[in-house]
Amino acid sequence: MNMTTLRVGFVPLLDMAPLAIAHEMGFAADEGLTLDLQRAPSWSSLRDMLLWGQVEAAQMLAPVPVAMALGLGGAVARLDILQVLSVNGDVVGVSSALADRLRESGHDFNFEDAAQTARHLAQVAPRPLRIGVPFPFSTHVELVSYWLRDSAVEYEPCTIPPPRMADALAAGEVDAFCVGEPWGSVAVEQGAGSLLLPGRAIWAVAPEKVLAARHDWTVGNPDLIGRLMRAVWRAARWLSAPANRITASEILARPEYTNATAELLDRAMRGEMVVSPRGELRKVPDMIRFFDGAASFPWRSQAAWFGARLAQRHGLDIAASIASAKTVCRTDLYRAHLRSAGADLPGASEKLEGSLHHPTAVASERGTVILSPDAFFDGQIFDPDGP
Repeated sequence: MNMTTLRVGFVPLLDMAPLAIAHEMGFAADEGLTLDLQRAPSWSSLRDMLLWGQVEAAQMLAPVPVAMALGLGGAVARLDILQVLSVNGDVVGVSSALADRLRESGHDFNFEDAAQTARHLAQVAPRPLRIGVPFPFSTHVELVSYWLRDSAVEYEPCTIPPPRMADALAAGEVDAFCVGEPWGSVAVEQGAGSLLLPGRAIWAVAPEKVLAARHDWTVGNPDLIGRLMRAVWRAARWLSAPANRITASEILARPEYTNATAELLDRAMRGEMVVSPRGELRKVPDMIRFFDGAASFPWRSQAAWFGARLAQRHGLDIAASIASAKTVCRTDLYRAHLRSAGADLPGASEKLEGSLHHPTAVASERGTVILSPDAFFDGQIFDPDGP
């Protein structure tokens, strides 16, 4: 078989796992692809690598293609969301000094009650609270702003690349952070801080990273797009098997990927989080998901939620922003290329976000899709057709 090399960019995080596994476990080779995985130091670097053709595809923060469709962030090209790489996987944490003040105020670090945690944080947080986030257009920013919007916490976001987050916390550059694993756990391991919440405590199925490509490259290379999507989808399915977690953790721990310890990566995949230097353990179902519950499907309604949030903050027309946001989710390509791989395809491409409080069976081509609870912490429901 003639092999085609594709350059695919990533930032060192647990949620780049489907890309590494597609390469290391032979799923890409089965599609006649060699993945040249290129590590970027920050999200701004990776975005530019993708925009200027230094890579053909990339792991990308889910809101970035949406922001670009809205004309935000100096957009120079359209990016397509081909599929979701990961759901959840973020953590909110605070410095050791702030954690001590929270304990003194009676906070129990239950790691699940977002509303209570915001109230306790408001009592002890400095004004403004400096919160480290990986990029201005990110799920992290959207989760934090949604969580704190009605609270008494005054905060300012500070952009810190994920691998630097623990060091920034220890150096006093930020008071708190929202970041993807394993970097929150690294802060705990180093004694720099404690974890307050998993991202899923704010939105139970927040899409975190996506597989993105330039629209013009997507249009010009339909066969390569299909082969890449199938390889990544099969890698995500492999990751969903509990028996494969140790192997996956050992692969991702390599210097060329996250260069973190396999123990921290495995812990996050199992949802067994050590939340403080005291060793306090919290179990988090669905701490991160790559496959189950149609996790990789690029729901247009999730992009619409990001579009509405961005429009509100940047003074844009909300209805027009929602319409533009939906266009970047290539559900057409997902259906066309992954049906043959065995994916069970949802009957709809949009849903009411936040409406599911229990595992729910939905109409699909094979009749086996069960969606996980997707509630927002405050009980709100987002209708992509009439927010």
